[in-house]
Amino acid sequence: MDLLPDLWREDYWLPPGVTWGDMEQLVDTERPQPHDLLMALPLALGFVALRYAFERFLAPPMGRCLGVKNTVHVTAAPSLQLESFYTQRSKQPTQREIIHLMLACGKTQRQIETWFRRRRNQDRPSRTKKFAEAAWRFFFYLAAFMAGLACLVDRPWFWDHRECWRRYPVQPMERAHFWYYMLELGFYGSLLLRISVDIKRKDFKEQVIHHLATIYLLSFSYCANYIRIGTLVMLLHDSSDILLESAKMFNYGTGWRKMCDSLFVVFAVVFLVTRLVIFPSKIIRNTLLLSMEAFEPFPGYYFFNILLMVLQVLHIFWACLILRMVCKFLKGKVRSCHKTRTDCKTVNLALFKQKLIISLCNCLCLQLEKDERSDEESGVEEEEEEKGGEENTDQGGDCYWGKSKDNLNSKISMLTNSCVLNNLNHHRSSVAKRMRKAQ
Repeated sequence: MDLLPDLWREDYWLPPGVTWGDMEQLVDTERPQPHDLLMALPLALGFVALRYAFERFLAPPMGRCLGVKNTVHVTAAPSLQLESFYTQRSKQPTQREIIHLMLACGKTQRQIETWFRRRRNQDRPSRTKKFAEAAWRFFFYLAAFMAGLACLVDRPWFWDHRECWRRYPVQPMERAHFWYYMLELGFYGSLLLRISVDIKRKDFKEQVIHHLATIYLLSFSYCANYIRIGTLVMLLHDSSDILLESAKMFNYGTGWRKMCDSLFVVFAVVFLVTRLVIFPSKIIRNTLLLSMEAFEPFPGYYFFNILLMVLQVLHIFWACLILRMVCKFLKGKVRSCHKTRTDCKTVNLALFKQKLIISLCNCLCLQLEKDERSDEESGVEEEEEEKGGEENTDQGGDCYWGKSKDNLNSKISMLTNSCVLNNLNHHRSSVAKRMRKAQ
């Protein structure tokens, strides 16, 4: 019973020399009160219901417009022993466990590995569910960012951060900022309420820590009337989250690869600038140093900055993941360009060989024409035979160009030998006729 009064001790929440009585100078509607935070709970439940309606009725047609399709997975065959092991022990058995399951089930190692792979695929969330979750967050972050920007852009502390602490804590709270706080608290509360049914990603634990730190940060800053600096923190975070969720939406669609890559690059730049540059240099510097121009340190000062430091550590963690993804993205682009250049070189080499063959054939044909014209006494039958030989040569050339480029070198040698043999045959026939006439 004595803990509750001690919790609201003035020296915990307010700077030295400031009392709760000083806050009473403000009108009730302009003064943040702790019981206002209770409104966040019904708002969180309302967000859960609104999200259910959004994912049920609005997200599916949006997904169809972007070409979102679910992957068809092969269903694992029913097996009580394997299912019991999968649900109670591990989804990825070790080699020793696989051998034990082989003896218990009478199946081969490959069959057991295939069964677990198919069973894991069954538990993976569908693309439509991923798209619905990304779309819901995208629309909330977009609406929250636009509303926050509209109610902050003309405020003095948006441009001059020293205004965050001028006349603190006797700073009137505007109704727009009150609802900005309550909606953000309700949204993050809804994320915690649905954490058991939402998609679990690799950074699941970090996401939980982020949500809890954000709720504590918003709650404390509201009770201690850190409204001005709190609105800047929320606006800064929502700016990059919009791009992240939009990139996810296009990633789950079909035929939007370039759009997804472009949005991801923009998101990476905005995230690194806002979370690793602006947040520590403007927000944390403001709360650590500029606030000392207005008051001396107190327990609430340390608690608030510790929460900001926790967020900054999470920012660094996610920045490392983003940079790793950017490196993979750039490596893929470099490999694609290298492959394209290699294909171009192969095509150019094939075209060069084709032109070489055409030039060789033209030279041989010209040589044949000269040999035939030098023999003035050749008959009509010999000309017909020559035309027939030329038609066969042309047909052979057409067949050659229809072949694959893998047999290009062998075809070159065959065609060259054919042309040379035809030339020798024509020379032999002309020499034989001359010898008969000389006799």
